[in-house]
Amino acid sequence: MATNGKPATLGELRESGYQVLSVRDELRKNLVARLRSGEPIFDGVVGYEETVIPQIENAILSGQDIIFLGERGQAKTRMARGLVALLDEYTPIVAGSEINDNPFDPISRYAKDLVAEHGDATPLEWVDRSRRYAEKLATPDTTIADLIGEVDPIKVAEGRYLSDELTIHYGMIPRTNRGIFTLNELPDLAERIQVGLLNIMEERDVQIRGYRVRLPLDVYVIASANPEDYTNRGRIITPLKDRYGSQIRTHYPVSVDLEIDIMEQERTAFVSDGVTVAVPQYMREIIAEITHLARRSHDISQRSGVSVRMSIANYENVVSNALKRAIRLNEKQAVPRISDLRSILASTTGKIELETMGEVQEDRIVDKLVQGAVATTFNRYFSVRDFDDLILAFDNGLRVDVSDDMAAMNYVHQVSHMDGMREALGKLELPSGPAGIASGVEFVLEGLHLNRRLNKDRSGGRGSSRYSG
Repeated sequence: MATNGKPATLGELRESGYQVLSVRDELRKNLVARLRSGEPIFDGVVGYEETVIPQIENAILSGQDIIFLGERGQAKTRMARGLVALLDEYTPIVAGSEINDNPFDPISRYAKDLVAEHGDATPLEWVDRSRRYAEKLATPDTTIADLIGEVDPIKVAEGRYLSDELTIHYGMIPRTNRGIFTLNELPDLAERIQVGLLNIMEERDVQIRGYRVRLPLDVYVIASANPEDYTNRGRIITPLKDRYGSQIRTHYPVSVDLEIDIMEQERTAFVSDGVTVAVPQYMREIIAEITHLARRSHDISQRSGVSVRMSIANYENVVSNALKRAIRLNEKQAVPRISDLRSILASTTGKIELETMGEVQEDRIVDKLVQGAVATTFNRYFSVRDFDDLILAFDNGLRVDVSDDMAAMNYVHQVSHMDGMREALGKLELPSGPAGIASGVEFVLEGLHLNRRLNKDRSGGRGSSRYSG
């Protein structure tokens, strides 16, 4: 026996009673175990519990290959990689095999010859499930050699005949035998290369340089595609598409709350010595709402989608802007404010495509999205009638200055002149301390401005404004 307690030879494997399952049986077995235990099949995939995941479960139980169809940033690749967890942790192969040969039923010439020569003494390797997954981004220059294989001229030069199977250098798909292979952005693959995949997925009949190699590969094939790619950059040929058992449509988060869950889960968080970061719930809602409005905007092309990555990047930038202010002002707490939203311009413009180039500037579209998100969120928390006394104070000459570089205590001092502001802030569950008050004040003032109850003038830098009646 091997030192790790696993059979080290073919004979020991037979004596152990170990059964080698096909990759589809293996996926199915482990999925059934998870369904019985109630354990989810994916970690970190949010919002698909009632839509996408049930279809994936059906496809695996049916032994069907899958094509994920959806816009960018919809976790297609993450789900494909996540299916690796449904493979057994380790599986035996013939030692030295390039294509993970099943010791009981080898398919490569190398493994067949080794088993014929050594019999039950044939050495084994146990490969981790992570080595049984491969993925390739389809590009127009992808070749058959990349995916299936090619004759190795060095092996021919060593004296082997072209008809000798040992001259073959296997491509990515044969090397993923008994595993999962994912082909991302399938429509970008040249149609003549797609034709080369037909036999792999159905007849398991591989041809390399005209030499026919019968390789009954055991591969679970996943593909991803953007619906727009069917007419924009390329298409999936009908015979190949027909060979995928299930076409599963992905989607963006259907609610702001789900968008927030993903933002919190995926954002990069750093340790900030000496500064505590606290983000009010309404700021999270505003950032998520910006993305949802972008997905409905007529100014933004919806053909390629607006990725969740935009929400994540915007969240990170807003938090960073607040942190930067706290560091510069030597404050112990960083709480994002409305004025910090100007920092999302850099993280938004690179993730949207305008419907009409040249007529509308990107920064104006971003400003429009921010204003819409703030107004929508404000109106979920308040009614403008709640602020009659405050609005009257502004009508009587009250002026309030705000800025993304203003110390939080300045806001605290100004609150004493704002009738009704303290009661409004009490509804927001703000982080305790001056930084939380500063954030709440800006939210209320901007909400009233966007509801046309206060005037707003920019003064000084881009992050400074004055509110008046």
